[in-house]
Amino acid sequence: MGKYPLSKLQNKLHLLSELNEINEKIIPLKALADRELASIYGLTGMVYTPYLDDYMQVSIEKAAILACLKRQKILPLSEVELITTALDSLHKSAKSNAIVEYEGNCYQRRFSPLKLNKSGKTVRKWARYWLLQSADGRVEPNWQAQVREIWPSYFLIRTVGL
Repeated sequence: MGKYPLSKLQNKLHLLSELNEINEKIIPLKALADRELASIYGLTGMVYTPYLDDYMQVSIEKAAILACLKRQKILPLSEVELITTALDSLHKSAKSNAIVEYEGNCYQRRFSPLKLNKSGKTVRKWARYWLLQSADGRVEPNWQAQVREIWPSYFLIRTVGL
């Protein structure tokens, strides 16, 4: 599936047809990954997850294609990207779980571990993103799904060698 290193994906210009192809590839993988996730719920330790791994790899490829198409101005930036950029510039030093109001909506700042050191005990790099909150204070699921689609690598922890 994903035999391309991420750096090579970012250097190549993409076409809309490639986005359609990857969307066709990702639909059945998502179903398998969801089923696999449900089957391992509650298990601990190292769990073999080939469908989740394949789905994440294709998701990362899709995100790279989308980003490339947006840089080429073939596709417009999404509302999530525009609002995230605005919130990042307005609230540079927002702490984890901080809630801010922007244009009548509440957004929560979240951090996820992005890179760990070699031992896996210390976080070397954090992913930062904003989640829209509904009126009852819960995270809006559609917004969260878009964040995961735009930046899937934020939800994939990597260990780095020193």
